[in-house]
Amino acid sequence: MRISCGARQNVRTPPTYARWYKDFAYTGGIPANATRPSLVTPPLKTLRYFPLSEGPENCYSINRVPKGHYSVRIFFGLVAQPEVDNEPLFDVSVEGTLIHSLRSGWTRHDDQVFVEALVFLLDGTVSICFHSTGHGDPAIISIEILQVDEKAYYFGREWGKGVILKTTSRLTCGTSKPKFDEDYSGDHWGGDRFWRPIRTFGQNADAPRSTESSIKQASDAPNFYPEALYQSAIVSTDSQPDLAYTMDMDPNKNYSIWLHFAEIDASITGEGQRVFDVLINGDIVFEDIDVVDMSGRRYAALVLNTTVALSGRTLTITLRPKKGNHAILNAIEVFQVIAAESKTSTEEVRALQALKKALGLPNRFGWNGDPCVPKEHPWSGADCHFDKSGSKWFIDGLDLGSQGLRGFLPNAISKLHHLQSLNLSGNTIHGAIPSALGAVTSLEVLDLSYNFLNGSIPESLGQLTALRRLNLNGNSLSGRVPAALGGRLLNGASFNFTDNAGLCGIPGLSTCGPQLSVGAKVGIGFGVSLSFLLLVICSVCWWKRRQNILRAQQIAARGAPYAKARTQLSHDIQMSRHHNHGNARTAAENGPSLLS
Repeated sequence: MRISCGARQNVRTPPTYARWYKDFAYTGGIPANATRPSLVTPPLKTLRYFPLSEGPENCYSINRVPKGHYSVRIFFGLVAQPEVDNEPLFDVSVEGTLIHSLRSGWTRHDDQVFVEALVFLLDGTVSICFHSTGHGDPAIISIEILQVDEKAYYFGREWGKGVILKTTSRLTCGTSKPKFDEDYSGDHWGGDRFWRPIRTFGQNADAPRSTESSIKQASDAPNFYPEALYQSAIVSTDSQPDLAYTMDMDPNKNYSIWLHFAEIDASITGEGQRVFDVLINGDIVFEDIDVVDMSGRRYAALVLNTTVALSGRTLTITLRPKKGNHAILNAIEVFQVIAAESKTSTEEVRALQALKKALGLPNRFGWNGDPCVPKEHPWSGADCHFDKSGSKWFIDGLDLGSQGLRGFLPNAISKLHHLQSLNLSGNTIHGAIPSALGAVTSLEVLDLSYNFLNGSIPESLGQLTALRRLNLNGNSLSGRVPAALGGRLLNGASFNFTDNAGLCGIPGLSTCGPQLSVGAKVGIGFGVSLSFLLLVICSVCWWKRRQNILRAQQIAARGAPYAKARTQLSHDIQMSRHHNHGNARTAAENGPSLLS
């Protein structure tokens, strides 16, 4: 995988048209136009730089990386802006292990415009971090993560998944053209190494040799060297039989040295004609080297490896002839052997990330990468402790007092099982103290003073038997101080609950009123709820009855005129009937009519 930093789209570059992926979503920082410090830098037009306002630690975090052995290479760049420091100095770490520190003048040397290391990636991710040192903003042009053979550069018992090999120097002898493995048409399992050319070790001290003949045994596993690497060489001369090369190194380090040979000199036709010793800083490390004999033929590759502990600042490789008067050398590789750092507990890293999000931690803190490693660049405000038994780092202290933090305390803080001191005083943290904090039983000092915390003090804090100093003053807490905390005051603990108007229950605070049990509070709440429900039901029933009465009155009012008319008609009929009945009775009484 190749990443073009700051690019907005994937690109391909000549001459091999390698594909470079844009770096979207891998990191923060600021994209900008790039100035290439060297011709060996990939021909990319953009970079990404990380101003100090983004924090002192900035990382590329890349997921879904298959488990394996990788060559990781980072090319540095220069921001094409006049106001930006043209030669920033910063540190580089891979998987929490510091592998490189840029030195002044790096832009003038081809082999210093990048850093390269062989790393085992085992958990499906890779974290590549850049650490500011106060000398300009880190600027990165490209990152390459190229898989190599699992056994590549095996150098002995110390080699393994806990070791990183950082490339210190890689030379191809007898030529003046810098090349990558791909330029040599090398196997991709070689990791596309960069070979810096050196035509001579010193004036009149040696002579170049070259051939176009095929070289056997070059591109073999596990290192897969390009065949063309062995088609040029340096040979010592009569005036200077010893072939010697000196390079500057970091002192008090271990180095793995790889020497490459192939007998391409036409004057040597068989075994025994060229024999020499190899010395490192004057000590013989290989004796009686006969390239033809040891490789089995002429035009065949031979690779020798040794590891040395260097106390001084220089490394001198000397080839001293014993037969034939001349020595030959095709290439040199030197790696610094670095013990990979143990990482911080994954659970505690996640807890800190949750805390960072909940408190809205400013970018200037630079909480990126691993909290504890590299040891030279721990997270700001975090104190770490190494557990030798588990080979893990743990967080045993957090000091984030008076940092303008906002937000709330998440329950995830309970996952910091080894925390002994927590200082979040003088911020604007609000909300309740999480009861989960009582699970951090190692806590000895807890300072949450002068925030905006409210609610009651969790009973769980009484479980913190190691707690000897507790500052909760200057908040808006209320309720009774847990009895377990109050009793601790008698044993010499220093607790401060002042400036919380609602707290009560211990000397120095107001006296608490009658306190109800949880069951009583639940019962009262249930009774109040039931009473309210009955009141609502009665109100609804009364309202419905009232509506029915009003409806009946309205109906009666509309029917009144008709009722009056019917009453009058009935009265008239009755009067008529009464009159007729009276007339009939008179006729009977008067006798027959005269007409009859």
